[in-house]
Amino acid sequence: MTDQQNSAAAPAQLAPMPEDWQRALAVVAHPDDLEYGCAGAIATWTDAGREVAYLLATRGEAGIDTIAPTDAGPLREREQRASAAVVGVDTVEFLDHRDGVIEYGVALRRDIAAAVRRHRPELVITLNHRDTWGGVAWNTPDHVAVGRATLDAASDAGNRWIFPELTEQGLEPWDGVRWVAVAGTTSPTHAVDATPGLDRAVRSLLEHRTYLEVLTDEDPETYCRTFLTGYAEQLAPRFGGKPAVAFEVFAR
Repeated sequence: MTDQQNSAAAPAQLAPMPEDWQRALAVVAHPDDLEYGCAGAIATWTDAGREVAYLLATRGEAGIDTIAPTDAGPLREREQRASAAVVGVDTVEFLDHRDGVIEYGVALRRDIAAAVRRHRPELVITLNHRDTWGGVAWNTPDHVAVGRATLDAASDAGNRWIFPELTEQGLEPWDGVRWVAVAGTTSPTHAVDATPGLDRAVRSLLEHRTYLEVLTDEDPETYCRTFLTGYAEQLAPRFGGKPAVAFEVFAR
């Protein structure tokens, strides 16, 4: 095989995530969205002294078929706060959009832009905003709406004329977002070594125990460790042989 053929056969390598930042805001639709693969990176970042806050569009109240939304919402909120604490995140906010029927549009963009102005992050994190998880694995409308609105709101937050009412509320424009990093993407560009944060990522996902017990008949800890380890190891050939948490990074 020629060097050119070897090069063509080798998987494209992922770049290390940027490290010259101090504050991040993670914006997703539901409790557990960040725990399916992203929390290990967040644990590593908080260990390094960086600040990460969570913003959830819903409380996940429609996520458990056997529990009515009025009961499921508060329960899943508690599990999400406990889950965040495992990886060093103390700030968890909820927007109270309705689970399952989040609408992409001005209202959602405004809510996320307001949070960006409040927290003033350099890095914004969200989840896959595309129609599928790759191939024919269809994504949910909530993920698509929140992911796309987050990408837009990162810019909206810096323009005082798009949502002038936010300035009137004391939220000054913030044009300091340098990157939006999308987790769960099939087109990753960057990665973080998953090994240091893997055990805490497993424990973080385990905090969603009520949800997991309905989702799978498998032992919850076995399920969480198998899922997260397998996901990380799939990316190792693209990150110098190290298990990884991957992101598609959009620079601004």
